[in-house]
Amino acid sequence: MSAKRILLVSQEIAPYVPSGDIASLTRNIAQGVHSRASEVRTFMPKYGTVNERRNQLHEVIRLSGMNIPIDDNDHPLIIKVASLQPSRIQVYFIDNDDYFQKCDDDADAVGTNRPDNDERALFFTRGTIETVKKLRWDPAIVHCMGWMTAMAPMYMRHIFNDDPACRATKIVYSVLPEAAALPESTPGGIEPLKLDPRVFEKLTEDGLPTEYLDTFRTETPDVNTLHLMAIDNADAVVFHTPEPDPVLLEAVKRRGTPYITALPDGSDVQAYKDFYNSLTNENT
Repeated sequence: MSAKRILLVSQEIAPYVPSGDIASLTRNIAQGVHSRASEVRTFMPKYGTVNERRNQLHEVIRLSGMNIPIDDNDHPLIIKVASLQPSRIQVYFIDNDDYFQKCDDDADAVGTNRPDNDERALFFTRGTIETVKKLRWDPAIVHCMGWMTAMAPMYMRHIFNDDPACRATKIVYSVLPEAAALPESTPGGIEPLKLDPRVFEKLTEDGLPTEYLDTFRTETPDVNTLHLMAIDNADAVVFHTPEPDPVLLEAVKRRGTPYITALPDGSDVQAYKDFYNSLTNENT
């Protein structure tokens, strides 16, 4: 029997960004789940802080070259790849100078404080899905981790739902404790993630139904707006805290979506294996 394909899409993976809870969590899950029974591949943005030489990144020419239009501007997609050691799991990097180069005023490795985070998340989502399609590697499970991945479930269900890479896929979304990844040394802390109020217009231009987006529309979209979009399109949800946000938990329960609470460091690997198997009706 062929190995079950599991795609982990995360905004951070250790050791490619400075070690933090989210980066370590993704690495631990990927390496813990990867086996003869489960083949894991991962995607993350190629931030300017990623050292290409040290981590042996190289461009995949056959996957690069597409232009992704966002808000009437075309942005070139560059794909790079490396192997996560010692498991040799393939890590694909979504690269673009407009969105992922390091800025002097970045408050953290991800650039949480940037004003164009909605477009960065949109580009990462489109770039990841288009690359998976080109790879012809159809995953059984796609696990999206972090706010930058939150648009992916919506795109998979509303834009790419007829594509083999998305049609039969079970989508898991992780609501992560984002603040845990922010450096404690930052003076005064980092303001909560804010999104451009025009994000709904940009999503409509990309083909998402206006009437559907209206269910999430607000004058001040924030990280919970992204979480709610992801939850509404996910087949399962993971909360990485014993006390989930009541609004998000209520959204999960209202839809009857399966969910678990898991440790924030990913050390409870068996819990993820069991959860994945329950979605694909397989025994542990």
